[in-house]
Amino acid sequence: MTRWTNWAGTATANPRRVHTPRSVAEIASVVTNAAVENRRVRVWGSGHSFTPIAVTESDAIDLRNWTGVASVDKPAGSVTVRAGTTLRALNAELDRLGLAMTNLGDIDAQTIAGAVSTGTHGTGARFGGLATQITALELVLADGSVVTCSAERRPDLFAAARVGLGALGVISSVTLKCEPAYVLAAEERPEPLEQVLETFHDQADSNDHFEFYWFPYGRNALVKRNNRQPAGSEPRPLSKARQFVDYRIMENTAFGTLCRAGRAVPGLVRPLGRLASNLLSAREYSDRSHRVFVTHRAVRFVESEFAVPRESVHDVLAELRALVPRLENPVAFPVEVRVAAADDIWLSTAYGRDSAYIAVHQFVGMPYREYFAGFAAIAGEAGGRPHWGKMHDLDANALRERYPRFDDFLKVRKDVDPNGVFGNEYLERVLG
Repeated sequence: MTRWTNWAGTATANPRRVHTPRSVAEIASVVTNAAVENRRVRVWGSGHSFTPIAVTESDAIDLRNWTGVASVDKPAGSVTVRAGTTLRALNAELDRLGLAMTNLGDIDAQTIAGAVSTGTHGTGARFGGLATQITALELVLADGSVVTCSAERRPDLFAAARVGLGALGVISSVTLKCEPAYVLAAEERPEPLEQVLETFHDQADSNDHFEFYWFPYGRNALVKRNNRQPAGSEPRPLSKARQFVDYRIMENTAFGTLCRAGRAVPGLVRPLGRLASNLLSAREYSDRSHRVFVTHRAVRFVESEFAVPRESVHDVLAELRALVPRLENPVAFPVEVRVAAADDIWLSTAYGRDSAYIAVHQFVGMPYREYFAGFAAIAGEAGGRPHWGKMHDLDANALRERYPRFDDFLKVRKDVDPNGVFGNEYLERVLG
């Protein structure tokens, strides 16, 4: 028996069997055998979901041996990638091919299938999440059949499976619409929080990729603006020494030390938070897009994130700022705020509306439940939709009210997996 734990240590599993298929035929065989023997199957990605979405006590599929780019149509910008490929490996291969993803989040350890299945996103008022870049999916269904879906072929399955929670089948490959490799100019600097909030919508609209981090107990926010440069622009990256100091030392080693001090002596968290806010530094550079989007994260944390209608972001943040001083336990980690364009994917957190994403974090090992519950209540008043891979307590009844196509998703699920081969306790809670 193999014990599995996710990155944050918030979910563990002891599956009876762990399968490591090397082909679609082997994936189909695993699924078929499990269905015949009335067992359940879940696929493991990289364990970067904070929820128990991947947990199973029966059969687990680990796709670490099913990776790499399967085919490329460079003139069309179309790339088909096997499901177990990490975003880090995909970005490197795309760069070698002179291609890039249109948008990315700030972590690249996830598998492509896990990232799209849970609704992973980056930031940018004109850009959707990773799943909006998908043009086709190949899935192994509960009966062992292998199907391809797209906007033209089985469109309902496609609308559901792009953010499918692993509930509809095993994604075996993902076809992505990419674009020619491009350079992003990055500007990162501390700015007074009040000023950032006052100009939020203008900043979101005038920059390709805009986000900020609010440090509780401090006056400053760290603002990040990433903008595309003209074709042919030469990257001007930070020096290796500056990268090491800023990202490895300050944002990981030093910040981790502050967090551990606060965990050991909670009374230090507030003054340390003010100190961290005051120590933020400015930097400007440019580089290949994926090197700008992605940030190394060595300090472990737990996280909850809700997507709210973009027009409600100020109200939600005002209530969150009022909540933090009332908490019994202090907050050691910053709050991240991003934006995304509306899309048409049924269980996407941005379905049908331009969205603001607000993510709250706490250093691993520190109390977080009161904070996360209070935030969830605030976001819920605005119709907030929880990120499928991050911590929340909502069930199917609550989620149905927030997703207009929720029951359409359930209908597709019933059609392709009538016996719940791909189910687990998490899906029973969120899907019913």
